[in-house]
Amino acid sequence: MTDNSATPAVLITMPHSHYCEKARWALDWLSLPYREEPHVPLLHRLATMRNGGRSVPVLIYGAGRFTDSTDILIHANAVCGGDLLYPRDSALRKEVEALEARFDEKLGPHTRRWAYAQLLTERRLLRQVMSRGVPRFEAGILPLIMPGVVRLVRTGLRITPENARRSIERVHGVFNNVSERLSDGRQFLVGGRFTAADLTFAALAAPVLFPAGYRAAYPALDKVPTAMRDEVLRLRGTDAGRFALRLFSQERDRRLAGEARHALDVSGSG
Repeated sequence: MTDNSATPAVLITMPHSHYCEKARWALDWLSLPYREEPHVPLLHRLATMRNGGRSVPVLIYGAGRFTDSTDILIHANAVCGGDLLYPRDSALRKEVEALEARFDEKLGPHTRRWAYAQLLTERRLLRQVMSRGVPRFEAGILPLIMPGVVRLVRTGLRITPENARRSIERVHGVFNNVSERLSDGRQFLVGGRFTAADLTFAALAAPVLFPAGYRAAYPALDKVPTAMRDEVLRLRGTDAGRFALRLFSQERDRRLAGEARHALDVSGSG
């Protein structure tokens, strides 16, 4: 994948997935061209499985297939010359990668489970977010397969009231750790600049923050159940929550053109 490629990459997504937002944000921030191909749940597997993946996101470029959000970020960083989302300094890179892995494993699954637990009974809202931008046929069939989608989500993510409660406790734990890390006044998690660690935290925290600038499909905060809205407002008031909201405000629409990449690469070298 290169800046002047005549054929843009294809990013297979589900409209509401926060892991897809992680990949989308990286491609946007690095100014790498791509075409998004969103699908409704269940039907997305027809696209992902024929490209070597199961879930989303999947990035396709030529013969390359990248079937994990972290793999997509690593690849995008490398083809742009490196030292952008991942520092070239080995110690700093290990720190970024460790935080990214922690957020992938300890934050993303729990924000997803908790958010679904609040919204699975809100079928109209779910249909709206799950069908945004998908092929017309898929949008039309979604009401018919919606009971199966809900069963799959509830079973696959083991959604119960008790598990949802445990998940939001896990989210609070990660937020507490990030708030503590930020307590020394740093503006970013590692190395004094925006990295994959910051991007991953903000993107995977989005289902419990409803940030402005979130590109994944999500209902308006005033349309969700009161208990969900109250929890979102509570997490927005934490240092970690304010940090993620700032990242969406300052970095989500930022684009690194070639000159900016070079300048950042030079400033981060050594």
